[in-house]
Amino acid sequence: MKIVYFTHSLTSCWNHGNAHFLRGVLSELIARGHDVKVWEPEDAWSLTNLLADHGREGLAPYHCAYPELHSHSYTPMCTPAEMIGDADLVIVHEWNDPKLVSRIGHARAMGGSFTLLFHDTHHRAVSEPAAMQAYDLNDYDGVLAFGETLAEVYRGWGWGNRVWTWHEAADLRRFQPPAREGARDGLVWIGNWGDGERTEELERFLFQPAATARLPLDIYGVRYPDEAKAILARHGARYHGWAPNARAPEIFARHLATVHVPRRYYATILPGIPTIRVFEALACGIPLVSAPWDDAEGLFRPGTDYLVARDGAEMTRHLIALREDTDLRAALVAHGIETIGTRHSCAHRVDELLAIVAGLARPQLAKDAA
Repeated sequence: MKIVYFTHSLTSCWNHGNAHFLRGVLSELIARGHDVKVWEPEDAWSLTNLLADHGREGLAPYHCAYPELHSHSYTPMCTPAEMIGDADLVIVHEWNDPKLVSRIGHARAMGGSFTLLFHDTHHRAVSEPAAMQAYDLNDYDGVLAFGETLAEVYRGWGWGNRVWTWHEAADLRRFQPPAREGARDGLVWIGNWGDGERTEELERFLFQPAATARLPLDIYGVRYPDEAKAILARHGARYHGWAPNARAPEIFARHLATVHVPRRYYATILPGIPTIRVFEALACGIPLVSAPWDDAEGLFRPGTDYLVARDGAEMTRHLIALREDTDLRAALVAHGIETIGTRHSCAHRVDELLAIVAGLARPQLAKDAA
């Protein structure tokens, strides 16, 4: 099957959490023999910031980890019909210019024979609903939403049975426990500061408990203003800046545990949608403790795959227990790896995608997807 994916960036993971899942799914599709082509804007915000901060050298970890992946840059002068070519399946990620989203739909309406899907992996449908409803999706076959609560939003907008829940997952070709266990020490958190969506939660469930438990804390991520860096310094946390997503497994392998602190929208209005870090951490075999988050869809086994802290005091107790109890750490690691391996790999998501396409597509496309 010929597949075209329009993304904000395949090349860069700078403040682009979807990069892990996108790369993993496309890599899996290529491994299964599908013809995959990826388009990203020439001036992608994520890539522009990565190059400004780290130069071309910042791309080396991606190219080394994913030699089979390549993307093409487009400009406003490019036409969707030319970029799509004779594709069977076209997927458009929500972090694209609304004008491009509309133009691709228009290409489909003008006689395109491809299946066309919109892929939403963000909370803007509830945080900025007017902006998302302004997207012209009239000529799209359906929507892939990365959580059931998000899918329900689209159903409320009239999509009915043409929206599917398509969770993110772990790329098990790259994200796995270390081949050899080395020394582990302290706590690690990989995440972007963003727009202050979880500042209070980070202090309560990460910075203060780590300091109280006397666990060294390493922080990786971008968009940390001076105020945020001052907060980290006050709690004794070490800030390392951006880390390439491809190097997350080796960072996890150096640490005793990590913490999941969901953004406020995923802890309240959109329950059941974990950050990609949950999939990454469990796949890499590092014990995880989560701040309050409702696993509304039963993706994991709370208390078995990871520990849950209802408040800062309980988070502190969990971190101390993980520091002292090797059996507890081993049990969480084993169960987490089991759950990811049996339910939440990018290979599982490719199976789901091909089943969706086969159900939508014309006879020949259904035959190719089988």
